[in-house]
Amino acid sequence: QVQLVESGGGLAQVGGSLRLSCAASGRPISTYVMGWFRQAPGKGREFVAAINRSGTNTRYADSVKGRFTISRDNAKNTVYLQINSLKPEDTAAYYCAADTYWTTYIPSQPDDYDHWGQGTQVTVPS
Repeated sequence: QVQLVESGGGLAQVGGSLRLSCAASGRPISTYVMGWFRQAPGKGREFVAAINRSGTNTRYADSVKGRFTISRDNAKNTVYLQINSLKPEDTAAYYCAADTYWTTYIPSQPDDYDHWGQGTQVTVPS
């Protein structure tokens, strides 16, 4: 069983940047497709980005393409989400997730992911 802990969230200005980290323990993340989701108050959990096991392929939600970058360091058992050009609509709790099933395909549905962190809050006041 893998445990995931997110960090790096906080209060940021419009146009600013944040780097979220997801530190894993218990199992090597090299065996998982890793994803980031977010959930704003009163809304459902939304796919943001995901990366395949080797880090050679990524997938992004249209709303974040060009501003967000997902990466992973399997040696450090950590996944990152670089967020640039922050907007007020990026305000949400951001969750890291791990998928045990897929190898090359990168899923975007929350139900495809088996393990979740507790989340880190990102707030961008307008």
